[in-house]
Amino acid sequence: MRTLNEDALLAHPPVFLVADGMGGHEAGDVASRLAVEEFARLAGLSAVDPADLHACFRRAAQRIRATFERREGGTTVSGVALGEHEGAAHWLVFNVGDSRVYRWADGELAQLTVDHSVVQELVDSGSLTRAAAERHPERHVLTRALGTGADPEPDYWTLPARPGDRMLVCSDGVSGELAPEEIADVLATSAGSGAAAAELVRRAVGAGGRDNATAVVVDAQVLADGAGGWLAFGAEDADRTWDETVDGATIPRPRSHQEDSR
Repeated sequence: MRTLNEDALLAHPPVFLVADGMGGHEAGDVASRLAVEEFARLAGLSAVDPADLHACFRRAAQRIRATFERREGGTTVSGVALGEHEGAAHWLVFNVGDSRVYRWADGELAQLTVDHSVVQELVDSGSLTRAAAERHPERHVLTRALGTGADPEPDYWTLPARPGDRMLVCSDGVSGELAPEEIADVLATSAGSGAAAAELVRRAVGAGGRDNATAVVVDAQVLADGAGGWLAFGAEDADRTWDETVDGATIPRPRSHQEDSR
């Protein structure tokens, strides 16, 4: 139902994210694009750490504030990146705003991020039930967003990355239209990550499409040679390793940033 798409996405290892801009024409779409441009600096690294991600948040916030000195412009940013801890692959989940990250694993769907919204605060305080929150008139009012405050205040989580993990990053145009049970059904039954993302957007639009709908789905697998316990990521088909889907590139054991910069 929207005439302007204010969503933007990044899907290039080791970073996968969705940004949902705010501020209307020539504001929200620009803010989300600026955020993606900053995080795209990490594309091609073997792994990142929270400091890398926070530096992207700070630079993006500075650019957004400089661009919209006299206008309202901001964006949500939610995503997942590949990190390393004691030689094992880990997910670094990050969020500011109400876009979301989910994980489908072992037959269960888990929402990994917590919305930064007025309604979420009411739910956390016990003043509002989860069912009532879905219909609350202020469910889209945010308490945090990138570019609207003095400093970015993202949340971070770290958890082990395991073969079989299917990660979903989406804007509220998806999560606001589809119940968790329907999201779980799509992630459980879609043969490939690309097919899952397309089906989620299709269903969100079919359910009403009241907001821009963006989904990024990432599948984790063991590399063919099992090198270092690291994982391959299927961008299109769950039965393919990353080296078969993106320019012959694999994800090796992480190098240092000094090695990556040469």
